Amino acid sequence: MGVRNDLRTAKRRGDLAARGQVELTRAGGAVREARAAPLVGPATAGSTADIPFTNAAEAPGATVLRRKEGGVWRPVTAATFAREVGDAAKGLIAAGLQPGDRVALLSRTRYEWCVLDFAIWAAGGQSVPLYPTSSAEQIAWILGDSGADILFVETAEHAETARAALAELPHRPRLWQLDAPPGGTTALSQLTALGRGVPDEEVTKRRAALGPGTTATLCYTSGTTGRPKGCVLTHGNLHAEAANTVALLHPVFREVTGQTASTLLFLPLAHVLGRTLQIACLSARIEFGHFPSVKPEELRPELRAYRPTFLVGVPYLFERIHDAARETAERLGRGASFERADRVAVRFGEAYLRKFLETGRGPGPGLRLAWALYDVLVYRRIRRELGGRLRYAICGGSPLDRRLSLFFYAAGLVIYEGYGLTETTAAATVTPPLSPRPGTVGRPVPGTAVRIADDGEVLVQGGIVSRGYWNSEHAPPGAPDGEGWFATGDLGRLDEDGFLTITGRKKDILVTSGGKNVSPAPLEDRLRSRPPVGQCMVVGDGRHYIAALIALDPDAVAHWLAVHKRPRDTPHAELRHDPELLAAVQRAVDYANESVSAAESVRRFRIVEGGFTEENGLLTPSLKIRRAAVAEAFADEIEALYQESAVSRRVPPV
Repeated sequence: MGVRNDLRTAKRRGDLAARGQVELTRAGGAVREARAAPLVGPATAGSTADIPFTNAAEAPGATVLRRKEGGVWRPVTAATFAREVGDAAKGLIAAGLQPGDRVALLSRTRYEWCVLDFAIWAAGGQSVPLYPTSSAEQIAWILGDSGADILFVETAEHAETARAALAELPHRPRLWQLDAPPGGTTALSQLTALGRGVPDEEVTKRRAALGPGTTATLCYTSGTTGRPKGCVLTHGNLHAEAANTVALLHPVFREVTGQTASTLLFLPLAHVLGRTLQIACLSARIEFGHFPSVKPEELRPELRAYRPTFLVGVPYLFERIHDAARETAERLGRGASFERADRVAVRFGEAYLRKFLETGRGPGPGLRLAWALYDVLVYRRIRRELGGRLRYAICGGSPLDRRLSLFFYAAGLVIYEGYGLTETTAAATVTPPLSPRPGTVGRPVPGTAVRIADDGEVLVQGGIVSRGYWNSEHAPPGAPDGEGWFATGDLGRLDEDGFLTITGRKKDILVTSGGKNVSPAPLEDRLRSRPPVGQCMVVGDGRHYIAALIALDPDAVAHWLAVHKRPRDTPHAELRHDPELLAAVQRAVDYANESVSAAESVRRFRIVEGGFTEENGLLTPSLKIRRAAVAEAFADEIEALYQESAVSRRVPPV
């Protein structure tokens, strides 16, 4: 198994094993702070805008990206990319962009987004990303708050939505469209033509005026509790994040696997994680391509075609890959075999990790034999679905179920978890490359420190921390004790090796009428990892016991109907009372309850109609629950959970 051999080989290399080490501070018998020295020092000059031009000067023929054209992934050299960035930058200058002006980008993940991002910086501007699913109201708010002078949109549909937003603004940014309108040309072609009279020296001069302290981008938070806030990230923030994560992780590919690192970027570029991944890849000349969808059914065929060696994703992706394998087995009448393969993988992964971490014995002969059998029947097929070369993945956004991480580990894919926020320029912690620790979100990124406050809140300090919010009366992030610590709002704990575990969101803590404090996040994360659950929300604040609202996953329901030979158009109202489907949901609830005490367990659940989506305002663009909106939308359902007449699973309250 290649991944296990990689780890064994790497562990023998002291220079790699020393990466990611942390200095710990203890108080009251517990680890209260973990601090990692930087692998790359703070930037003292220059900016992110220099990356394409530095690459072109040092390695003009190197392939830095791959772009899909005519159904084929074609290489883009450093020289070509720098030229296209420079042409777009000159076009922006010709269009009137002044240093410090803001340019908004509303598009799915694609090559042109990347060119424009760097072109805006090269022209001295600041980028303002918007999610492509944004409503006219959301667009109007961000454009008005940021004061953007130019707006790029991807499609004609986006342009129509944007025009409705612009009609509400006193200051209307100039609108450009990436896709060519009927009879027109693309935005990049227009910029190239417009900028032909601008000398290269003007771009060079504007780049030279930028420094680490210059604002690079305004990344708007997802707005779970109100209006999104524009988080100010500097070129120095972006450098601290990208340079140190590359220095920590890239040697695993370069020195251990022997592979040329490459990835397919499908995360939204409006999200800070997708953005910093793009910057990190370009700065390290790691080949990558863009794909516009995070939907697993659309992404899987592209993974087979692109064949990346590593991925950065969210738990939902890995959950759906696992569920798709289960569904395929069930359609072939091999559901029981897959369940055995699942159990074997978890046991094998657990045993092998214990041996690797020198905390126990490895798999015995029987378990190794079982693993070899299911590697042929199940695990190998999953590797093929992911392109056949994938060895590592980084997962963020929310906690990944530990069993799922162990399953993929046994199948040949090591998943490293990370944790961060927009205000920390993406990852504040990540699992060190030679210390897999499923169930945790790793140690501080080099150059970063994590502290646990007296009330359990996670605090972050370092060059990745934003300097404040745009146009906000709120205090800048952090500095609760005058030392520059950012208070994340998340609750967590550090173990004896400095690994962080997130236990919940401070503002989301539920307090039952019996005085029990319950964090809903761990329950919700585990619930979502089991079909047929899609989205869910745990409730119980001020109540006698904990309960849950559950929205079914449409794909999982369609599969369940096919397996149980039910009509595909079975009404939802009928499904939510079906004993067999309720039993399947109960199994997911039972699995979630395994992670908590009896007093914290979900005692009743209710399947709700309509689901939680971004379109109905119950999810943010980054798929976080808008808890207040869900509570308002399903107020009657919540009340029903606490009535004796409720049609739901009933357990005596505690």
